[in-house]
Amino acid sequence: MLIVLSGLPGSGKTSLARALVTAARAVHVRLDTVEQALVDAGTATHPVGPVGHHVARAVAGDLLRQGHLVVADGVNPLPVTRELWWDVARAADRPWLDVEVVCGDTVLHRRRVQDRVADIPGHPEPTWADVERVEFTPWTTDRVRVDLGRLSPAEAAAGVLSRAQSSQTMPTLPPTPESATE
Repeated sequence: MLIVLSGLPGSGKTSLARALVTAARAVHVRLDTVEQALVDAGTATHPVGPVGHHVARAVAGDLLRQGHLVVADGVNPLPVTRELWWDVARAADRPWLDVEVVCGDTVLHRRRVQDRVADIPGHPEPTWADVERVEFTPWTTDRVRVDLGRLSPAEAAAGVLSRAQSSQTMPTLPPTPESATE
């Protein structure tokens, strides 16, 4: 299965991804890591743009076809970026689960962004002003919504994995917009 994490920088996507890796022995495909590798190789500069997404999706597709539970970690602010992940799952004949990660406490979210210590050498960390400029298109499709301002990453991971287990038999078709959960 492919679990696609989407949300603003500093919302807790990577913390949730790491908790999913620990809880379910999943593999983590982190867009920031891919982008920095492209910059380090001299094939791109920041901001990297679509090439990083193409590489991350190719890696995720290979891992899905090998039978891994894959956690894709990126902002994915637009419907098209989310739908491209669905294409990866469809091509691998695997189900997917969209997870919208938020930090409902704006003060905490801002503090996370401002106090963040880079864990990818050379990768630029966004400022709070950068986060505020992200145009995140509201969801119109089914997704699991987790608030990492209220839940720990481990608690959120348990909820996501519960939903993922119940979704394993769902057809790999676009989800319906009526069933978004909190």
